[in-house]
Amino acid sequence: MTYSYAYPHPAVTTDIVVFTVENQALKVLLIQRKEAPFAGQWALPGGFLAIDESIDACAARELEEETGVSGIYLEQLYTFGAPDRDPRERVLSVAYYALMPLDDVTLRAGSDATAAGWYDVDDLPRLAFDHGEIIAVARDRLTAKMDYSTVGLMFMPGEFTLSEVQSLYEIVSGQTRDKRNFRKWLLGLDILEETGGKKVEGAHRPAMLYRLKDKSDVVITR
Repeated sequence: MTYSYAYPHPAVTTDIVVFTVENQALKVLLIQRKEAPFAGQWALPGGFLAIDESIDACAARELEEETGVSGIYLEQLYTFGAPDRDPRERVLSVAYYALMPLDDVTLRAGSDATAAGWYDVDDLPRLAFDHGEIIAVARDRLTAKMDYSTVGLMFMPGEFTLSEVQSLYEIVSGQTRDKRNFRKWLLGLDILEETGGKKVEGAHRPAMLYRLKDKSDVVITR
Protein backbone atom coordinates (compact mmCIF):
# COMPACT_ATOMS: atom_id res chain seq x y z
CA MET A 1 0.00 0.00 0.00
CA THR A 2 1.27 3.44 -0.92
CA TYR A 3 0.73 6.43 1.34
CA SER A 4 0.98 10.09 0.43
CA TYR A 5 1.73 12.70 3.06
CA ALA A 6 0.35 16.21 2.85
CA TYR A 7 2.65 17.72 5.46
CA PRO A 8 6.41 18.36 5.52
CA HIS A 9 8.41 16.34 8.01
CA PRO A 10 10.81 18.01 10.47
CA ALA A 11 14.22 16.52 11.13
CA VAL A 12 14.98 15.10 14.58
CA THR A 13 18.17 15.46 16.60
CA THR A 14 19.35 14.57 20.07
CA ASP A 15 21.33 16.91 22.34
CA ILE A 16 23.03 15.62 25.47
CA VAL A 17 23.75 17.63 28.64
CA VAL A 18 26.52 15.82 30.54
CA PHE A 19 27.15 17.09 34.06
CA THR A 20 30.08 16.41 36.37
CA VAL A 21 31.52 17.96 39.53
CA GLU A 22 35.09 19.23 39.55
CA ASN A 23 36.86 21.54 42.01
CA GLN A 24 33.65 22.07 44.01
CA ALA A 25 31.71 23.25 40.94
CA LEU A 26 29.02 21.79 38.68
CA LYS A 27 30.29 21.54 35.11
CA VAL A 28 28.85 20.63 31.72
CA LEU A 29 30.49 18.97 28.73
CA LEU A 30 30.67 21.06 25.53
CA ILE A 31 32.08 20.56 22.06
CA GLN A 32 33.41 23.22 19.69
CA ARG A 33 31.63 22.96 16.37
CA LYS A 34 33.71 22.37 13.26
CA GLU A 35 31.00 22.95 10.65
CA ALA A 36 28.37 25.59 9.90
CA PRO A 37 26.08 26.76 11.28
CA PHE A 38 27.83 28.27 14.29
CA ALA A 39 31.28 26.99 13.26
CA GLY A 40 33.76 27.66 16.05
CA GLN A 41 31.10 28.13 18.72
CA TRP A 42 30.59 25.84 21.67
CA ALA A 43 27.58 23.56 21.80
CA LEU A 44 26.17 20.43 23.38
CA PRO A 45 27.18 17.10 21.86
CA GLY A 46 24.45 15.72 19.65
CA GLY A 47 23.31 15.19 16.10
CA PHE A 48 20.70 13.93 13.68
CA LEU A 49 18.67 10.79 14.20
CA ALA A 50 19.35 8.05 11.66
CA ILE A 51 16.29 6.60 9.96
CA ASP A 52 16.90 3.15 11.41
CA GLU A 53 17.80 3.92 15.05
CA SER A 54 15.96 4.71 18.25
CA ILE A 55 16.18 8.07 20.00
CA ASP A 56 18.08 6.51 22.92
CA ALA A 57 20.58 4.88 20.56
CA CYS A 58 21.09 8.17 18.72
CA ALA A 59 21.88 10.01 21.96
CA ALA A 60 24.41 7.38 23.05
CA ARG A 61 26.01 7.24 19.59
CA GLU A 62 26.35 11.00 19.16
CA LEU A 63 27.79 11.41 22.64
CA GLU A 64 30.47 8.80 21.99
CA GLU A 65 31.25 10.03 18.48
CA GLU A 66 31.68 13.66 19.49
CA THR A 67 33.33 13.33 22.92
CA GLY A 68 34.54 9.75 23.38
CA VAL A 69 32.24 9.34 26.42
CA SER A 70 30.19 6.14 26.59
CA GLY A 71 28.47 3.77 29.01
CA ILE A 72 27.02 6.41 31.32
CA TYR A 73 23.55 6.98 32.77
CA LEU A 74 21.34 8.89 30.30
CA GLU A 75 17.85 10.17 30.99
CA GLN A 76 15.47 11.81 28.53
CA LEU A 77 14.88 15.43 29.51
CA TYR A 78 12.53 17.33 27.18
CA THR A 79 11.75 17.99 23.52
CA PHE A 80 12.72 21.41 22.17
CA GLY A 81 10.89 22.50 19.04
CA ALA A 82 10.86 26.26 18.51
CA PRO A 83 10.39 26.84 14.76
CA ASP A 84 13.54 28.96 14.42
CA ARG A 85 15.86 26.97 16.74
CA ASP A 86 17.99 25.68 13.82
CA PRO A 87 18.77 27.89 10.77
CA ARG A 88 19.21 24.89 8.47
CA GLU A 89 15.69 23.48 8.55
CA ARG A 90 12.79 22.64 10.87
CA VAL A 91 14.44 20.56 13.58
CA LEU A 92 13.07 19.01 16.77
CA SER A 93 15.61 18.11 19.43
CA VAL A 94 15.04 15.42 22.03
CA ALA A 95 17.38 16.40 24.85
CA TYR A 96 18.96 14.07 27.39
CA TYR A 97 20.96 14.69 30.50
CA ALA A 98 23.71 12.53 31.93
CA LEU A 99 25.71 12.44 35.15
CA MET A 100 29.21 11.11 35.51
CA PRO A 101 32.22 11.13 37.83
CA LEU A 102 35.35 12.75 36.45
CA ASP A 103 37.75 9.93 37.29
CA ASP A 104 39.25 7.99 34.39
CA VAL A 105 37.54 10.15 31.76
CA THR A 106 39.46 11.00 28.60
CA LEU A 107 37.66 13.36 26.25
CA ARG A 108 38.16 12.92 22.52
CA ALA A 109 36.68 15.39 20.04
CA GLY A 110 35.04 13.59 17.10
CA SER A 111 34.80 14.38 13.40
CA ASP A 112 32.17 17.11 13.87
CA ALA A 113 34.08 18.92 16.63
CA THR A 114 37.45 20.62 16.96
CA ALA A 115 37.56 20.33 20.76
CA ALA A 116 35.66 19.04 23.78
CA GLY A 117 35.88 20.34 27.33
CA TRP A 118 34.22 20.93 30.69
CA TYR A 119 32.71 24.34 31.52
CA ASP A 120 31.33 25.73 34.76
CA VAL A 121 27.55 26.00 34.38
CA ASP A 122 27.72 29.48 35.91
CA ASP A 123 30.37 30.68 33.44
CA LEU A 124 29.46 29.33 29.99
CA PRO A 125 30.84 30.62 26.69
CA ARG A 126 28.53 31.80 23.91
CA LEU A 127 26.54 28.76 22.84
CA ALA A 128 25.10 27.65 19.51
CA PHE A 129 21.39 27.09 18.80
CA ASP A 130 19.19 27.10 21.93
CA HIS A 131 21.71 25.11 23.96
CA GLY A 132 21.82 27.64 26.77
CA GLU A 133 18.09 27.05 27.32
CA ILE A 134 18.57 23.27 27.21
CA ILE A 135 21.31 23.41 29.85
CA ALA A 136 19.14 25.59 32.09
CA VAL A 137 16.22 23.15 31.89
CA ALA A 138 18.57 20.21 32.56
CA ARG A 139 20.05 21.93 35.59
CA ASP A 140 16.60 22.66 37.03
CA ARG A 141 15.57 19.03 36.51
CA LEU A 142 18.75 17.75 38.15
CA THR A 143 18.42 20.06 41.15
CA ALA A 144 14.81 19.03 41.70
CA LYS A 145 15.51 15.32 41.32
CA MET A 146 18.30 15.44 43.88
CA ASP A 147 15.58 15.95 46.51
CA TYR A 148 13.57 12.83 45.72
CA SER A 149 15.98 10.30 44.24
CA THR A 150 19.50 8.91 44.38
CA VAL A 151 20.40 10.37 40.97
CA GLY A 152 23.26 12.33 42.57
CA LEU A 153 25.13 9.10 43.20
CA MET A 154 25.70 8.80 39.44
CA PHE A 155 28.39 11.48 39.95
CA MET A 156 30.36 9.35 42.38
CA PRO A 157 33.50 7.34 41.54
CA GLY A 158 33.79 3.63 42.27
CA GLU A 159 34.52 4.19 45.96
CA PHE A 160 33.56 7.14 48.14
CA THR A 161 32.91 8.30 51.69
CA LEU A 162 29.56 9.49 53.01
CA SER A 163 31.05 12.96 53.52
CA GLU A 164 31.96 13.09 49.83
CA VAL A 165 28.40 12.20 48.85
CA GLN A 166 26.97 14.90 51.13
CA SER A 167 29.40 17.49 49.76
CA LEU A 168 28.42 16.63 46.20
CA TYR A 169 24.70 16.88 46.95
CA GLU A 170 25.25 20.30 48.50
CA ILE A 171 27.30 21.54 45.52
CA VAL A 172 24.76 20.42 42.92
CA SER A 173 21.60 21.42 44.77
CA GLY A 174 22.99 24.58 46.33
CA GLN A 175 21.52 23.54 49.67
CA THR A 176 23.25 22.50 52.88
CA ARG A 177 22.30 19.13 54.40
CA ASP A 178 22.15 18.09 58.03
CA LYS A 179 24.90 15.50 58.43
CA ARG A 180 23.00 13.10 60.70
CA ASN A 181 19.75 13.20 58.71
CA PHE A 182 21.52 12.90 55.37
CA ARG A 183 23.46 9.81 56.43
CA LYS A 184 20.36 8.23 57.97
CA TRP A 185 18.49 8.79 54.70
CA LEU A 186 21.30 7.49 52.50
CA LEU A 187 22.11 4.37 54.51
CA GLY A 188 18.42 3.60 54.98
CA LEU A 189 17.99 3.16 51.23
CA ASP A 190 20.08 -0.04 51.32
CA ILE A 191 21.83 0.80 48.05
CA LEU A 192 25.40 1.09 49.41
CA GLU A 193 27.85 -1.49 50.64
CA GLU A 194 31.10 -1.09 52.54
CA THR A 195 34.26 -1.82 50.54
CA GLY A 196 36.33 -2.74 53.57
CA GLY A 197 38.67 0.17 52.97
CA LYS A 198 38.99 3.54 54.64
CA LYS A 199 40.08 7.01 53.57
CA VAL A 200 41.78 9.73 55.62
CA GLU A 201 39.87 13.02 55.39
CA GLY A 202 41.82 15.92 56.88
CA ALA A 203 42.56 15.65 60.60
CA HIS A 204 39.63 13.35 61.23
CA ARG A 205 39.81 9.62 61.79
CA PRO A 206 39.71 7.48 58.63
CA ALA A 207 36.26 7.32 57.03
CA MET A 208 34.62 4.17 55.73
CA LEU A 209 34.60 3.74 51.95
CA TYR A 210 31.38 2.70 50.22
CA ARG A 211 30.29 1.72 46.73
CA LEU A 212 26.94 1.38 44.99
CA LYS A 213 25.45 -2.09 44.87
CA ASP A 214 24.01 -1.30 41.42
CA LYS A 215 25.25 1.81 39.68
CA SER A 216 22.59 1.55 36.97
CA ASP A 217 19.74 1.79 39.47
CA VAL A 218 18.35 5.22 40.41
CA VAL A 219 16.02 4.93 43.40
CA ILE A 220 12.99 7.22 43.77
CA THR A 221 12.83 7.98 47.47
CA ARG A 222 9.40 9.63 47.70
